[in-house]
Amino acid sequence: MGAASIRLFNTMTMQKEPLEPAEPGKVRVYVCGPTVYSYVHIGNARTFTSFDVVVRYLRYRGFEVTYVRNYTDVDDKIIQAARETGEAPVALAARYVEAFREDARALHLKEPDVSPKVSEHIPEIVRIIEKLVENGVAYESKGDVYFSVRKYPEYAKLSKRNLDDLCAGERVQPGEQKREPLDFALWKAAKPGEPSWDSPWGKGRPGWHIECSAMSAKYLGESFDIHGGGLDLIFPHHENEIAQSEAASGKQFARYWMHCGFLDMEGAKMSKSLGNVVRLRDALEKVDPEALRFFFLSTHYRHPLNFADKSLADAEQRMEYFYETLRKVDARVGGKDFGKGPLLEDPHRFLAEFESQMDEDFNTAGALGALSGLFALMNELTDKPPVKDKALVGRTLQALKEDVRKVSAVLGLFEDEPEQWLLRRRERAVRERGIDVAEVDRLLQARVDARKAKDFAAADQLREELKGKGVEIMDTPSGTVWKVASPG
Repeated sequence: MGAASIRLFNTMTMQKEPLEPAEPGKVRVYVCGPTVYSYVHIGNARTFTSFDVVVRYLRYRGFEVTYVRNYTDVDDKIIQAARETGEAPVALAARYVEAFREDARALHLKEPDVSPKVSEHIPEIVRIIEKLVENGVAYESKGDVYFSVRKYPEYAKLSKRNLDDLCAGERVQPGEQKREPLDFALWKAAKPGEPSWDSPWGKGRPGWHIECSAMSAKYLGESFDIHGGGLDLIFPHHENEIAQSEAASGKQFARYWMHCGFLDMEGAKMSKSLGNVVRLRDALEKVDPEALRFFFLSTHYRHPLNFADKSLADAEQRMEYFYETLRKVDARVGGKDFGKGPLLEDPHRFLAEFESQMDEDFNTAGALGALSGLFALMNELTDKPPVKDKALVGRTLQALKEDVRKVSAVLGLFEDEPEQWLLRRRERAVRERGIDVAEVDRLLQARVDARKAKDFAAADQLREELKGKGVEIMDTPSGTVWKVASPG
């Protein structure tokens, strides 16, 4: 599949463009990772999930991908959090790096090829700052080093902002040594109690923006293909990255810029000032990780996504439907040989539609629509097959199941065994609803006994009694199974 088959929206040009990497067949991707001063919030998680799927799909399409996502472990926020806890900033950052890795694994995020930390790349950062000073676009001031925005004429080309308007809205803050309000720190002189490293300008630490320029250049080269992050990073972070990187190298920094939309809390943009930030770790305690991932992917990555309890409940119900379908299919065709032969209609049409949607700016919402069609057909073929040819139906179900496996590798869904997932889902629902499992098992056995005795009236009465306790039962070829009924 050629590179031009995938189109993506480029924030720099504000239009969709064919993906044409600098080196055919290879895509180099850099995504701004977490600042590890606390647990990440679900807005971050949505961004990281979106790019996880982007990378998975590029590999699915045959590209060789180098994926870099950094850890900002040197930052003002980390220093402040360490003061509050009494920890050393480096120790606090290391603790939250491990916490993020745990949460990322739960969310089925694949580990990037490289996960660099700022603290481990000080020499690279110092070298690029030295180059900027040599090129006359940065200056030292009392141990600080600043980038001179006026020396870079293309500043704000990503955010499309007017430089004069930006200057009018900025002021030099007390303690800053910069010449003009928009100039930004590349290196900060050491202060008591803060981590610091040696440099030509004295002891100090990097500014926020320079880290990504140094680390992306080390692992992807001075010019690479895709740079991503959340919408909130366009200005000033990504704008400053472009300015300092291109002023240092004289090359285009990134060919394509991708940005994820905001996550809203019941319609309000998530922000710390509004007090409506939900930590990913807390969310994972309340909702199944795959359901949370499904929720993130249910809306196109560039669009705003409304975070609400009902949305999460709907996502869990949808995942339950998918896994129940897979369990039924496994019970019908798992491990069986139906021989070679024709398939019913064109079962691969759903996979083709999935690819078509993903080719168009990684449209996961459309891709999930195609997936719904695939599962609907699997349910039809297991519950009410339109033909009596069991081998034909069996082969078709196996073909559909194989397509689910391919989709799963891209979306990071359906990675569990159906029985295990459904059991965990039931156990969680039982705890939340306070259901007496022993009593449910007793009533189920009584219903089995009534059915054996052909006392169907009693069996129906027991079904209703279970329903009144919030339990839904299903008679399958392998026996009766039960789940906690959906609220309402």
